[in-house]
Amino acid sequence: MTEDVKQSREVYILFGIAAVLLVISGIGPVDRATWWLEVGPVFVGIPLLLWLRPRFPFTPLLYRLLFIHACIVMLGGHYTYVQVPLGDWVRDWFDLERNNYDRFGHLAQGFIPAILMREILWRKSPLRGSRWLPFLTVCFCLAFSALFEMFEWWVALIMGGSADAFLALQGDQWDTQWDMFLALCGAIISLLLLSRPHDRQLIQLVGQQIKK
Repeated sequence: MTEDVKQSREVYILFGIAAVLLVISGIGPVDRATWWLEVGPVFVGIPLLLWLRPRFPFTPLLYRLLFIHACIVMLGGHYTYVQVPLGDWVRDWFDLERNNYDRFGHLAQGFIPAILMREILWRKSPLRGSRWLPFLTVCFCLAFSALFEMFEWWVALIMGGSADAFLALQGDQWDTQWDMFLALCGAIISLLLLSRPHDRQLIQLVGQQIKK
C-alpha cells in the first residue's frame, strides 16, 4: 500500500468518525439552540472538505487538526461550553472559579486555523518561505477570532437572555478580550511547534500533485 493510499484511508476514516460523533453530539444536548450554533461549522466543514479533497487535498497534519477541532466543538455544543464535565473536573481539581473549557476552545480557535491559513497561503500565494507568512497567518487568526466575537454579539442581540449558554461569559466582563487573546496565543504556539513538520508535509504533498 502506497503512502498516498494510506493517507487517503486515514482521512476518510477521520471523516467517518467525525460524522458519527456529530450524530451522537446531537442526541439530547443540554440546549438544542446552542448545539445548532456551535456545531454549525461542522455541518458545513465536513461536506466542504469532502468536496475539496479531489481538487485541493490538504496535508495529513491539517486533516488531523481539523478533526480534533471538530471534536472540541461538538463536545462543547452537546453540553454547552460552560457545562462540559472535563472543564468542571479541571475547575474542581485546581480550585478554579469557572469552567475553562471555553478558554481551551478559543485557544484551539487560534491553534488550528493557523495551520489551515498557513497551508492556503503557502500553496496559493507568493508568501512561501517569506517572513510575512507567519505574521499574516497570525493576523488572520486574530481577525477570525474578532469576527467570531462579533457573531456572538449579534446572536446575543437577536436571542437576548437565551443566548447566555452560547456566550459562555460566566460573569467575566473581560471574556471577549480573553477569547481573542487566547486565539492569538494559540496561533503563535501553533506556528512555533508545527511549522517545520507542516513544511515537510507540504513539500511531500506538492510533489505528489506534480507527479499526478
